[in-house]
Amino acid sequence: MASRSYSNLLDLASSDAPNFGRERKRLPRVATVAGVLSEFDDDNCNSVGSDAPSSISQERMIIVGNQLPLRANKVLDEAGDEKWCFSWDEDSLLLQLKDGLGEDVEVIYVGCLKEEIDPDEQDDVSQILLESFKCVPAFIPSELFSKFYHGFCKQHLWPLFHYMLPLSPDLGGRFDRSLWRAYVSVNKIFADKVMEVISPEDDYVWVHDYHLMVLPTFLRKRFNRVKLGYFLHSPFPSSEIYRTLPVREELLRALLNSDLIGFHTFDYARHFLSCCSRMLGVSYQSKRGYIGLEYYGRTVSIKILPVGIHIGQLQSVLNLQETETKISELKERFRGQTVLLGVDDMDIFKGISLKLLAMEQMLSQHPDKRGEVVLVQIANPARGRGKDVKEVQTETRATVARINNTFGRPGYCPVVLIDTPLQFYERIAFYVIAECCLVTAVRDGMNLIPYEYIICRQGNYKLNEALGVDQSTPKKSMLVVSEFIGCSPSLSGAIRVNPWNIDSVAEAMNSALVMSQQEKEMRHEKHYRYVSTHDVAYWAHSFLQDLERACKDHVRRRCWGIGFGLGFRVIALDPNFRKLAVEHIVSAYKRTKSRAILLDYDGTMLQPGLINTSPTSEAVGILNNLCRDPKNVVFLVSGKDRETLTEWFCPCDRLGLGAEHGYFVRYAPFYEKDMLYV
Repeated sequence: MASRSYSNLLDLASSDAPNFGRERKRLPRVATVAGVLSEFDDDNCNSVGSDAPSSISQERMIIVGNQLPLRANKVLDEAGDEKWCFSWDEDSLLLQLKDGLGEDVEVIYVGCLKEEIDPDEQDDVSQILLESFKCVPAFIPSELFSKFYHGFCKQHLWPLFHYMLPLSPDLGGRFDRSLWRAYVSVNKIFADKVMEVISPEDDYVWVHDYHLMVLPTFLRKRFNRVKLGYFLHSPFPSSEIYRTLPVREELLRALLNSDLIGFHTFDYARHFLSCCSRMLGVSYQSKRGYIGLEYYGRTVSIKILPVGIHIGQLQSVLNLQETETKISELKERFRGQTVLLGVDDMDIFKGISLKLLAMEQMLSQHPDKRGEVVLVQIANPARGRGKDVKEVQTETRATVARINNTFGRPGYCPVVLIDTPLQFYERIAFYVIAECCLVTAVRDGMNLIPYEYIICRQGNYKLNEALGVDQSTPKKSMLVVSEFIGCSPSLSGAIRVNPWNIDSVAEAMNSALVMSQQEKEMRHEKHYRYVSTHDVAYWAHSFLQDLERACKDHVRRRCWGIGFGLGFRVIALDPNFRKLAVEHIVSAYKRTKSRAILLDYDGTMLQPGLINTSPTSEAVGILNNLCRDPKNVVFLVSGKDRETLTEWFCPCDRLGLGAEHGYFVRYAPFYEKDMLYV
């Protein structure tokens, strides 16, 4: 029976039996045993490479994320028994990116469900999701998931990637090795699920976000030639911040087992490249617009591509009757007032309190704005939990109460705080009526709120007709965005601010209000042109194109897998490479009459890490034996200075020396002569 890793479970789930008999030309393979290198030409060796026979011909993409793009709830059937009911989550980015992959690409999802499934129901649920949605659920025990997600992801990675160091137990907490082990264990579970459905010669795998940073190692270890892309949706911190993480090298090496690594901005990519250079000694090159890291013979490509939004989804919500009704209701509610809008999660990095302080400052400095300007702050529930979330909630509510008590009056409330969940169409309605959108996050990976705002302010024919707006009227919008969020470089017409500078943010808010209509229209047109052409489909399509380019040479590469655990990596070699056998060297040595022997000293004749770096008497004896043969010309090259090398190797009078990496050269024979300057 075929191994489960080599069979296509999607075929097994259908009535058609998989075809395991299709013949493919086998690739030369190498057994992967750490420290042991086998002959390349042995086709019968056991290998962990990716030579599994494929049972499909259609191109497939396996998308792996922390959560599946599904909604789940229990309903009563006709017999009165509870059963699970599943539907697509239209708000999920993993579902939306499917539009950019093309109709000829089959998509399979691997991830967790938001709801906990009873162990007795897991097999039935897995079958339903595989057959109906092409989803493969990873069921994680609740205790393990809590350590993985709320522990390592939210207590260690999330704060660190947003530049918050654990300087005290209250700021993220000290590093907990048990949480790290849980993180690795969950990544291994995800890898096992991918292996159940992958056809490694044909399929592409796209891994998403910081929850699964070590997953590439598990997949690369099992399938040396797997076509693997990874995209980080959060910021990547500078090397000075990242280097404080105790498992810094493990994460970097795991990511480098990908073929393509994507980031939202150039800054995030630059920080990653700097970390690889400083901590692993891996340098990068930029050729013809592509950035690549040379890692053990493999080129790991770097992609800089900001994600976009799903415009079709927004347009469909704009066309809803509920949206039209809500917009009319809000226009009536804020009649005669200018609405500023903030939409943020209730967490410490979104800068809600800084935005409120800026609003307070603006009302103090510009009394004419009192009674005319309203800030509507929509605070979505925080994704994490803990003491910091409660502190943000308390501070936000206290600041809102103070501002309203100071500047409010009957019929006028300067700040409207909405901290209860809203329907999507309700949020869209607020976008439509807002004159300006404010995003003052102190650190954020991308933040798509400005993109959604721009599309909603553009409106559409049906909405304009329902609201009595002239179709020929130019649209306008204004954005005040933090310079520390990923979308900021893409929005050149926005007013960029340092959210920590309250005076600057307050002045930017006032500038957005008093700016001329023509200027607002020009900025809106510029933003709309960019957002409408760089949507989520464009992002996904561009990433897939680069992934195909990065993997095009996989089939002709010969691979060695070396290293243990998370230190595993693959050495990729040219197909013409052959192992240099000792017997071949001895035979060639005996046949030749004139030999040039160049020897490196540091790290070759000398073990790395030794305090005493002087040569042993055994090493000097071997060098003298080589030099006594009149057919040999022996040179030793080192980075050490000429005085040291002269002192160490004075017994070897027929040995040539290259000091300071060849800057000074001593030719043999040597009799009390100074080294030559070259």
